[in-house]
Amino acid sequence: MLLELAAIFLNVVTPVFALVLIGALAGRWLALDTRTLTRFAYFLLTPAFVFNIIGKADVSAALALRMIGFIAVVEIGLALLGFAVARLLGRPRKMVGAYILIAVFGNVGNFGLPLIEFRLGPDALIPATVFFVSVSMIAFTIGVAAATGSQGSKLNALFSVLKTPAIIALPFALLFNATGGPPLFLDRIAGLLGAAMVPTMLVTLGVQLTQLKNFRFSADMFIASGVRLLGGPLLAFLLVIPFGLTGLERGAGILQASMPSAVLASIIALEHDLLPDFVTPTVLLSTLLSLVTLTGLMVVI
Repeated sequence: MLLELAAIFLNVVTPVFALVLIGALAGRWLALDTRTLTRFAYFLLTPAFVFNIIGKADVSAALALRMIGFIAVVEIGLALLGFAVARLLGRPRKMVGAYILIAVFGNVGNFGLPLIEFRLGPDALIPATVFFVSVSMIAFTIGVAAATGSQGSKLNALFSVLKTPAIIALPFALLFNATGGPPLFLDRIAGLLGAAMVPTMLVTLGVQLTQLKNFRFSADMFIASGVRLLGGPLLAFLLVIPFGLTGLERGAGILQASMPSAVLASIIALEHDLLPDFVTPTVLLSTLLSLVTLTGLMVVI
């Protein structure tokens, strides 16, 4: 088992974290602009990736619905777990919202997709992308609702989800999927752009993390990270059986539910003034801790 653990760490986890490290170093040396990189990945690369994968995916409607239902229940369970833990600790309202935000926003794009491809193979990118799109919609809705609280912005949260580029690309991808696939020229354009998404997002994550300054890790940060890193896989293992997920769908679902918190949680916290000085370092901490949790998890997947 130790040899398998070492092999997974070296061959699966290390390449992903290496690109994050390269991004951190390049960000300092080349003075890379985080906003430009983020917008490039968000508005161009991510929808192209979704279009490229879903447009040619061979997944039955029944299986897709089970996958979406599975990850939706996991996300709702994580939100409730974050809420319950924060309330049991007697934390104020804003901190409760921050716990929920950290719990639901897994890094299913930057980390999830490459780790799943390296561990389970390229065929696993299809279910991983279904989970990626589903989590993006659900987490954004729950996260923004938690951040805004009772300020009457829940409808705005829904509109924000519908304006997400990856979500906009989804119906077009499904349309082409149902009609035999996109035209060759469109397939190649989306393929070229989509292939750049994962490395660009990993490098961008490294640049973003190096911009964190003047923070200290607190007990709440470790607890909130634990909700995300331990609660996610626990819920996923419990739910794959009732949802009838096996094979690549099972492995991809469990891994996507186990990813560390995403930088998008920090962006939402900053946008809505939801304790960004707490949320942002927690994202970094959960990313560091996931070196251990994800390596161990992949031994049993």
